[in-house]
Amino acid sequence: MSRRCVGRFLYDGAEGDLMADPIADIIGDYRAFAALQRDRLTVRGIDIAPYELSHLAVRVPEWDQYVHLRNILERHAVANLENVWNGRPMSMILLAEPLRVLDGQVIPLIELIPPVHQRVYKMGLEHLGVVVGEDVDAFARRHRAALTGQQFQSAANEPYYVLFEDFTHVKFHRRSLRAVVELDHGAFDGIHHVDDWVPQRLVTATGPNPLPRANEPPNALPRGTVRRRSRGVCWQRIRRSTGKGS
Repeated sequence: MSRRCVGRFLYDGAEGDLMADPIADIIGDYRAFAALQRDRLTVRGIDIAPYELSHLAVRVPEWDQYVHLRNILERHAVANLENVWNGRPMSMILLAEPLRVLDGQVIPLIELIPPVHQRVYKMGLEHLGVVVGEDVDAFARRHRAALTGQQFQSAANEPYYVLFEDFTHVKFHRRSLRAVVELDHGAFDGIHHVDDWVPQRLVTATGPNPLPRANEPPNALPRGTVRRRSRGVCWQRIRRSTGKGS
C-alpha cells in the first residue's frame, strides 16, 4: 500500500484517503525538518540521498515535558530502551511504523533527550542521524571543510557532525543508533524505564538556589541560572556548560 505525505497528513492508498499524522502532532513537522537539514547539507556539498537514516533527536527543556512526550510517543512504539547517558535518562523509542521523509527514506527511531543539556542546543527537533557505514572516516576526510567536528560518545558511537546557525545538527554515524544501543544494552524488547529517577538540579558554589538580581525577587531567575557581578559594574547571567555532547 503506497503512502504520500503532504504537510502533517498522510494520503493512504490509491484512493488518497486522508490520514492524520500523530507523530507530527507530537514532535512537530519532522518532514520539513529533515528536508531543511538535507538542503543545508547540499549547499555544503554533502548528498545524503545514498545513505540510510538512523534517527531523529528531540530535546525538551523540562523533565515533566520529557515524561509527558515519552508516554505519548510510546503509544506509537513497539519498544523504548530508556537508559542513563551523561547523567540523566534518555529514551530510544522504536516506532511501530517508521517515519517517512525526503524521497521515500525512513526513520525508525526517535531519541528523546531531557535536561540537563550539556551544550547549547535547539529545543524540539534538534538533529538528524545519518548512517554512512564503515566508510564514515573516509567520508569525513572528503567533507572535512563542511564538518564542524566529531563526538566521542562511546567506543561504538563516534559520530561526525555539522552544527548549523540555529543550533541544530546532522550527525554521521558508522552504524545506526539502534545498532549502537543494542551493542551496549541488548535488544529492544518492550517498554523499559529507569526506575526511581530524581531529576537533576543545578548546584552552584552558592548552593542550589540562584542569587537574586538587584531589585528583582529570587524567583524571577530561570531555573539553572546564577548571576555574578562583573568588575562591580553590572550583573551577568551565566549558565553551566561542558564540552561534551548530548
